[in-house]
Amino acid sequence: MASYVIADIHGQYDMFLDILRKIGLRHSDTLYILGDILDRGPYPITTIKKIMQMPNVVCLAGNHELMAIECLEILMEEITEQSIRKFDEKAVSNLEQWSYHGNQTTLREFRRLSREEQQEVVDFIKDFLIYEELFVGGKEYLLVHAGLGNFRPDKDIEEYSLKELIWDRADYSLQYYEDIYVVTGHTPTQFIAENPYPGYIYRNKNHIAIDCGACYEGGRLSAFCLDTGEEFYSFSTKELRPI
Repeated sequence: MASYVIADIHGQYDMFLDILRKIGLRHSDTLYILGDILDRGPYPITTIKKIMQMPNVVCLAGNHELMAIECLEILMEEITEQSIRKFDEKAVSNLEQWSYHGNQTTLREFRRLSREEQQEVVDFIKDFLIYEELFVGGKEYLLVHAGLGNFRPDKDIEEYSLKELIWDRADYSLQYYEDIYVVTGHTPTQFIAENPYPGYIYRNKNHIAIDCGACYEGGRLSAFCLDTGEEFYSFSTKELRPI
């Protein structure tokens, strides 16, 4: 029985299947996905539907799921005077923001679903956790999509806003806690200035950053085993350094 963490699949369904093969996920294992399953890559809804069939997967919300939920239910409604009134300035702004962040592939696949399937997907996403606290292998972990915006050491996790947990990027130059490892996605490790191996999992100051830029050229999907500290990587269009 092992616990694995991945993040930021972004519709890269083939990479997702590859990483599942690499870790050899068993029914007794638990896989935590730290958000951003949707958008950008070619098959976000296909990926979601695969995950919906996996009872040993626990999903956390990313900013892309948050944007999707703010828009999808309105887009699903039959066009009536009442539904048109719901499409106010805020709804338009939400849709523009989501479009800017690459919703095209999500919408394309979502439109192909029956109304019943669409509702099942929406309901599934609504049940995503915001964060998860775990004790594995003698270590304490905090799993969250983005980071801890406006961090204070005396600030309880319940005090953080959605924006601070799902949008605000982690400060990898700062050690948040002495005895808690904070596992995050959201920021591709290619973009962490302190990272000597861009595109590989970054571990420093009790941070474990696992978004290896699957939706970028040369990027890939990674998995981290909380029990052993092992790292796993899906295929990539190019290798960044030898493992």
